[in-house]
Amino acid sequence: MRRFWRTTRFRVALTSFLTSIIALAVVSAWLVLDAQNRLGNGAAQVARERAAAIVQVLNTGAAPADLRLLVQASVYEVTTQTGERVASCPGLRSGSIVPDGGYAYGDSVQNLKPGDVDLARRESGFCASALGEDPEGNGVRLHVAATVSGDSKYRIYGAAIVDESGQAALDAVRMTLFAGVPVIALLIGVIAWLAVRRSLRPVEAIRSEVAEIGAHDLSRRVPAPDSADEIAKLADTMNTMLSRLDTAVGRQSRFTSDASHELRTPLASLRTQLEVLLAHPDRLDWRDACRNALLDITRLQDLVADLVLLGKLDNAEPERLAPVRLSEVVESCLSGRQGVRAEIGGDPVVLGNRGRLERLLRNLVDNAQRHTRTGVEVAVSTVDGFVVLSVTDDGPGIPAADRERVFDRFVRLDDGRARDDGGAGLGLAIVADIAHAHGGTAEVADYDGGARLVVRLPSAETRN
Repeated sequence: MRRFWRTTRFRVALTSFLTSIIALAVVSAWLVLDAQNRLGNGAAQVARERAAAIVQVLNTGAAPADLRLLVQASVYEVTTQTGERVASCPGLRSGSIVPDGGYAYGDSVQNLKPGDVDLARRESGFCASALGEDPEGNGVRLHVAATVSGDSKYRIYGAAIVDESGQAALDAVRMTLFAGVPVIALLIGVIAWLAVRRSLRPVEAIRSEVAEIGAHDLSRRVPAPDSADEIAKLADTMNTMLSRLDTAVGRQSRFTSDASHELRTPLASLRTQLEVLLAHPDRLDWRDACRNALLDITRLQDLVADLVLLGKLDNAEPERLAPVRLSEVVESCLSGRQGVRAEIGGDPVVLGNRGRLERLLRNLVDNAQRHTRTGVEVAVSTVDGFVVLSVTDDGPGIPAADRERVFDRFVRLDDGRARDDGGAGLGLAIVADIAHAHGGTAEVADYDGGARLVVRLPSAETRN
């Protein structure tokens, strides 16, 4: 139950309920108060007009006794300053509409009881008809406006019947709203709960699917709803993430398998040589055995160094790049090498890591020298804001079908060659990763006389 209170559905439903009940209560209270004011103001306005009409008649010089003839269809009463009645609505008993406690200027509400009007008198007129609107005989509520005549001799009370039917209707509306607002708010909360429950159904399906996906089963994908809403975008994003994870885990698995295989071979060779040397020390030249063991250890060192470098490139954080002159990189890498020609156009500069760029060029030249027949050519030029570094050999070349695969890790196209002559298949993979880390690309270009590998790096001017 505690988990239910903390669910999104319950919180949204509770928020909707509270918001609705507060908003509806405020609006309903405002409507009722406004209607109440309008209802009261209507009777007050009529009472003031009747009192003002009597004052106007008296101001013309008419006597209070003449009001019965001059003022018709009106409930009123006129008294002296001492409270003695001098005129009133026919049939109205003395003091019936005078406020309790005597004269008080302004408005008040009085109850006109059945005994306050003599219904037997024919001339009771409007007063009798006013009480006729009270079939139950409980009396009639009047709004009374009190004022004085122009010469201040008389006190005038004008009255108007308060609309009891309107008040009853208003009271009924008030009770309906009092009972209906919570029900409507509760209904809104239930609708919100159902709507959120239906909206979150795809999310639950996504959660269930993700919970069942393990590290060894990343080929599964979460169900994506047909709607083009945020949940559909979430599902697409998660499927894209799972695809990337699947690719990364697969690549990591292949990398681990290939690395263990590459490490196993020199280790097995080294162990075999040492076991034979220990078992037959008199039959083997220990110098030759140590020399062969040293070669295997060198291979292991190179392989481990390449693996460490690839790991750094995979997890590399943004580095501080500095201007590097490729002419200096070429000169440093080709120093002491035989059969390598360099052609540099201009003075190209890139932003990068000098040590990594030297490793890139060294791997390219090493790869070309392993396959060339006569020599290797290194060319550097600037084309459309990119520094183009190409390494060409006149060896057997690279088939078109293998030109993308050649940059994958542990890929060796010349499977028939001796291991001592070839590498572990990491050299060109390192070239591609270093190029990508510098915002560039590595590819195999079309070339009929052998193989030409091309690296394109943004020039320092372009990146600035």
